[in-house]
Amino acid sequence: MTDQGPAEPDRSTIRLALVVGGLVLAVLLGFGLGRLNDNGAVTGSPSLAAEHTDPPGVAPHNHGSATTTDQGAATEPGGLAVSSAGFTVVPLATEFAAGRPGQLRFQVRDAQRRPVTRFAIVHDKPMHLIVVRRDLTGYQHLHPTMAADGTWSVPLTLAQPGLWRAYADFTVVADNGAQTAVTLGTDLVAPGDYRPRPLPGPTTSTTVDGFTVGYQGTPQAGTTVPLTFRVDGAGGAAPLERYLGAYGHLVALREGDLGYLHVHPETELVDGQIRFWLTTPGPGRYRLYLDFQVNAEVRTAEFTLTVP
Repeated sequence: MTDQGPAEPDRSTIRLALVVGGLVLAVLLGFGLGRLNDNGAVTGSPSLAAEHTDPPGVAPHNHGSATTTDQGAATEPGGLAVSSAGFTVVPLATEFAAGRPGQLRFQVRDAQRRPVTRFAIVHDKPMHLIVVRRDLTGYQHLHPTMAADGTWSVPLTLAQPGLWRAYADFTVVADNGAQTAVTLGTDLVAPGDYRPRPLPGPTTSTTVDGFTVGYQGTPQAGTTVPLTFRVDGAGGAAPLERYLGAYGHLVALREGDLGYLHVHPETELVDGQIRFWLTTPGPGRYRLYLDFQVNAEVRTAEFTLTVP
């Protein structure tokens, strides 16, 4: 008997194996893709608060910009729309009685209209809410809490009648751990006799609760420049404390459309001062709001800035 060697499989067997393998691969791919929705948001699951980290080497930067250039400089501010990047802010009520304590409740929903429940911790909080009247008065920096169903709530008093703007500033965490920073804006109203106040003239120094706050720097449209803030008390430089993980928080709102910029500072003080790197997206007048903390109390210094 001669050795015939191992028998070769016939062609029909090979074709059958290829078909079965292709079906298994298709099922596996379909399962994996089905775990992600169109925008990668995680919904319908317990709340996850992941720590937000920027890539190594990223300098202090604007947060809340809707569009950025290849160099990372903002070309448009955020907060101009209720929907962006596949997410929508949905307030459960928008009318408040002027001067009366109320409760603002809202959800962030994904492209399938499902409440989002997974957010990263950014500056010690998963949600930063900025509220201001459309004449740029009545500024408030609030931190809502979220229920299991994705509904955020926070006590809110709109001190004066008028139209108000609320900015939800947050970072969504996707299934794969990717983080998407978004700033969405929605209007609130306090019915009554609305008498808008004129915006104060530009200044680089102001006082608040006995502290003198001033800044140095000349912002230019489309260019990132440093703004350095100094806070002085009766005896000289104030002993600044970290608030929400930083020595200061700076929000800039553009007059007219109320475009929003939230600017992160350098991690340490520079000669006892707070240094930010600000990119203004275009010319116009901006209102700056600097939050700082001394003796466990947070105060806000306000400035008007004109960018030529």
